[in-house]
Amino acid sequence: MIYKRSSALFEEAQKVIPGGVNSPVRAFKAVGGDPIFVKEAKGAYLYDEDGNRLIDYINSWGPMILGHAFPPVVNAVIEKAKKGTSFGMPTEIETQIAALAISMVPNIDKIRFVNSGTEACMSAVRLARGFTKKDKIIKFVGCYHGHSDSFLIQAGSGAVTFGSPNSPGVTTGTAKDTLLAVYNDLAQVKQLVEANKGEIACIIIEPVAGNMGCIPPVAGFLEGLRTLCDAHGILLVFDEVMTGFRLAKGGVQELLGVAADIITFGKVIGGGLPVGAFAARSEIMDHLAPLGPVYQAGTLSGNPLAMAAGLAMLTELNENPEIFSSIQKKTKYLHEGMSRVLTENNVKHTINRLGSMISVHFSEDPVIDFESAAKGNNERFKKFFHGMLSRGIYIAPSAFETWFITDALTYKDLDITIEAVSAIAKNL
Repeated sequence: MIYKRSSALFEEAQKVIPGGVNSPVRAFKAVGGDPIFVKEAKGAYLYDEDGNRLIDYINSWGPMILGHAFPPVVNAVIEKAKKGTSFGMPTEIETQIAALAISMVPNIDKIRFVNSGTEACMSAVRLARGFTKKDKIIKFVGCYHGHSDSFLIQAGSGAVTFGSPNSPGVTTGTAKDTLLAVYNDLAQVKQLVEANKGEIACIIIEPVAGNMGCIPPVAGFLEGLRTLCDAHGILLVFDEVMTGFRLAKGGVQELLGVAADIITFGKVIGGGLPVGAFAARSEIMDHLAPLGPVYQAGTLSGNPLAMAAGLAMLTELNENPEIFSSIQKKTKYLHEGMSRVLTENNVKHTINRLGSMISVHFSEDPVIDFESAAKGNNERFKKFFHGMLSRGIYIAPSAFETWFITDALTYKDLDITIEAVSAIAKNL
């Protein structure tokens, strides 16, 4: 494939945008080469600036669960835009989408809309601290909750320790209140809680991890966190920015039957527009201003265009629950097909999957946390990524990102993808 225009556009972008991109993973640093510039998208396909058509397996990192330019979403945005794009005042549609979201998701009474997943997670942690009157939080190595200071923390020198900043601009004072745990290691979390008894406000987790590849929780892990939080007066925060309204109508809480205290949303809830939200039962949410002392605000929160897109998307998912079984079957079909052809070509691999999230790891060992994900053969992944791209298939440009499947994919698209994997595997 030819990418002359994309390369030229990237060169121009670097003159006026840091690194030429507005989010680092787009820069192809992990896989090499120049990023692809998209011109438009429809259904399961991207069309780049050089005229190439690509089968899309990132789908804007999750929200395009029904495909790009999904007509009900597009039409809702167009009609709303004709009436104005932003008011900074309450609108009826905010209440409508709030009521719908609450009806779909277990264990929440109230929801507040913000503008991104980062903002949702940042606000959820502030609310947890305000509600519990405690300062420390536990997060998990490899889980990503946005670029708020509290989350840009790397592991310290021991298992039971404070973290330290892993980005300039994050203070050590902020880092000292963030404790790092190992995903899927309940015993280690218990150690952290015991070592910091009475000081932890919340445990925040991607209940199905998506930023070290797709890593589901092992049996009993989320249940163990719930029990631990109940015993120590800690709030359990599920970051469902990726999984909410994707793995089930009610997200991971519904799918796996584990209740969280605060849930954050993004991606699907905005139908592709910039939206985030956080929700909980009333006794927690009523601590937010203007009812309570925990401050959170945003001029563009509840923006009518974003609310229109989100309402159209959630309405479609709510009224057609068969979408979830359809997309899960397609993901399973892709999983089985890729695993078969990789095995036939003697390529060591592990494929993780839950619902419509899936990732390929070039390692034969189980991938259950960030350390085991990092053991994968990343040089092999680079060849795999560029091999797929050359065959018109776009996957995440990082070995540490999940793929997101859209129901707009046909089985013919899946067969083309499996055939591409088979051809590439011969050279891996």
